[in-house]
Amino acid sequence: MAESADIAKDATPPTATPEYLVGPGHDFASVTEKISSIVLQRKTPWGWFVGFAVGFALLQGLLVAMAFLLFKGIGVWGVTIPIGWGMDIINFVWWIGIGHAGTLISAILLLLRQGWRTSINRFAEAMTLFAVACASFYPVFHTGRPWLAYWLFPYPNTMGLWPNFRSPLIWDVFAVSTYATVSAMFWFVGLIPDFATLRDRARSKPWKIAYGILAMGWRGSARHWHNYDTAYLLLAGLATPLVISVHTVVSFDFAIGIIPGWHATIFPPYFVAGAIYAGFAMVLTIAIPLRKFYGLEDFITMKHLENMAKVMLATGLIVAYGYMMEAFMAWYSANSYERFMIWNRMTGPYWKMYWALILCNVVAPNTLWIKNLRTSVPYLFVISLVVSVGMWLERFVIIVTSLHRDFLPSSWGMYSGTFFDWSAFIGTLGLFVTLLFLFVRFLPAISIFEMRTILPGAEPQEGRR
Repeated sequence: MAESADIAKDATPPTATPEYLVGPGHDFASVTEKISSIVLQRKTPWGWFVGFAVGFALLQGLLVAMAFLLFKGIGVWGVTIPIGWGMDIINFVWWIGIGHAGTLISAILLLLRQGWRTSINRFAEAMTLFAVACASFYPVFHTGRPWLAYWLFPYPNTMGLWPNFRSPLIWDVFAVSTYATVSAMFWFVGLIPDFATLRDRARSKPWKIAYGILAMGWRGSARHWHNYDTAYLLLAGLATPLVISVHTVVSFDFAIGIIPGWHATIFPPYFVAGAIYAGFAMVLTIAIPLRKFYGLEDFITMKHLENMAKVMLATGLIVAYGYMMEAFMAWYSANSYERFMIWNRMTGPYWKMYWALILCNVVAPNTLWIKNLRTSVPYLFVISLVVSVGMWLERFVIIVTSLHRDFLPSSWGMYSGTFFDWSAFIGTLGLFVTLLFLFVRFLPAISIFEMRTILPGAEPQEGRR
């Protein structure tokens, strides 16, 4: 107990932040009570049960679709020649992209000392883990033999077999597994002080024990805070290059191919910007209902939503530039195959998909230049959904329209997702929603101790309590 009072006096005091990051009238006690009560309340709100039931019902569709695939093979997904990569890879890239905003908010904005990240970093980090969990289904089942997935790792074995390190599938395994590991460690380390708060405030003994185990003996001593700050900063430094590297590696899946529409050097930065774009759209999609349902408008303020809208606008302009460069280089290259590829996207069988993604990813987000629209909560929610749909369409156009008509007209073909394709995709949405609702119910969706450090007039010692 004596150790509990030993607050970290040598810790660097947090930078004073404007009051718009926290609503008026809040002190340390009210912040702790408001956020922890969401987790520790005895009666679960009926709305939570409705949302969880919907997500869990959709999740059953994923289980049925995957079980049927194990018995029949990946042919039930509709993949065929020439489209050997269908909705499984489309959805894999889409989910990995969604997870990027969590790491960006957690790591890069922390290193840049952006105080507005504090209210949104916790559930953004959780979103990253859940998105990676959804994405991991697809490459594993796409191999056709998921029970042999461990062969993708370079482990010592009696047969002397090693993975083919020239295969993009192996690159994805290393990139995504590293990304998931570092993100999970970063998320858990950030939760440790809040686990201790929940441990001390929980009324039920089983929950006290559970949160006490997760708190790992945290007592808030100077040594604990010093170790925490060191570990958190190191993990932020590790996670920062992952924001760039992971989706760059994913883009190599396509960029190293010789197919027109894939073989492009612009893909790595273009994919990274698109991932951050889609990720922030999903953060807004989660943040707006969360603040409304749990009355967190004082913690997730209009300034947070506007800042995320500005990041979406900036990354959306980069994505739009990527679209223009694709079309320009196809014309400028004087390559007949590249010119046909872009013309086929615009006027071919999938022209509706192409122009719908232009509408969703270029035209609609540019309305965020208007401040009245950028500060309208319902409009931001609609735009975030539009961008999420647009980014899915982008992956569809890149993969399907580049494969279905390549060099030889004799090998042309069409592709459309089957019932099991859509069941698997909707099922991963259900998995994402299910995990998100469990997280909100049993873990603090907003960092308690970090929110206290940005209260106006907070002292360093008080902010660390």
